[in-house]
Amino acid sequence: MSARAPNAENGRVYAAHRPVVRLTAPIAFALPVLLAGCSSDPPDDPPPPPSAAPRPAGQDAARDELAALAAAAQDRHLIARYTLRVADTPDRSIVVTSANDGSWRVDVPGGALGGTADISLAATADGLFQCALPTATRPEPATCVRVGERDDTLPRRIDPRVQHPFTDWLDVLTDRRAPLSVSPAMAPPEATGTCYSVETTAASINPPLDVGIYCFDGDGTPTAVRAAFGTLTLAGPTEPAPATVQLAGPVVDGEPLGMEAPPPPSTPSDPDPGGTAPDGTDPGDSGAGDAGPGGTAPTGGG
Repeated sequence: MSARAPNAENGRVYAAHRPVVRLTAPIAFALPVLLAGCSSDPPDDPPPPPSAAPRPAGQDAARDELAALAAAAQDRHLIARYTLRVADTPDRSIVVTSANDGSWRVDVPGGALGGTADISLAATADGLFQCALPTATRPEPATCVRVGERDDTLPRRIDPRVQHPFTDWLDVLTDRRAPLSVSPAMAPPEATGTCYSVETTAASINPPLDVGIYCFDGDGTPTAVRAAFGTLTLAGPTEPAPATVQLAGPVVDGEPLGMEAPPPPSTPSDPDPGGTAPDGTDPGDSGAGDAGPGGTAPTGGG
């Protein structure tokens, strides 16, 4: 029996240690929870809400597409004719020339003096020019006036605006930082190409471009624009570009033609029956007042 005593005692030892083994797992799981509850660090704050609603994916895609087409248009050199339609005004033919050296010229019939004068706008290495073209009402030979540096902005008083879709507005359409909203749009009547509606998203006295519809062919050729100045539509196939543009006439000193119509010419009013004629004489005085009954002026003799 003495030989079995150690076994019995060992059995008791084993029995005494078994509950400790069973409690080890619950304590292991509970310990991190207790430690977390005693931690002095507060929980992380939730992320702040976004400052603005995310843009729809369709608008981002349209903006990217339009920027790519406008970039292609900047590299497109051509001669193109467009029809300009303005309400209550006969259609006009606009000729756009984008030369291989980066110079450009836009001929605008009725582009000055309230639609009574034809002009041409051109930008060359020598600057920005307005040229007055001969017309039936202004038969003088074409002459040009330098109005600024090549990349200057025309003052509104001499700006017909139809040249912008082919020049500086392309820079705005390619600038992803410009405050614009772009979405797909239907083409204006008789227009072709892929079209986009462009709106400005920031109020400005001088917005970077006119809101409206802008259309392009896949190669970057502008096919239509509907803006505040009217609607331009491509009138036919384009022609190869020249090496550089030529001004319509010699450069002279003078003032450019303004957009406003000139005042009507003054006309001489009818002479007042009781007044004097333009030459200072009395219209009713023909010298007969000094004549006698026979029509002969009396003589001083007796």
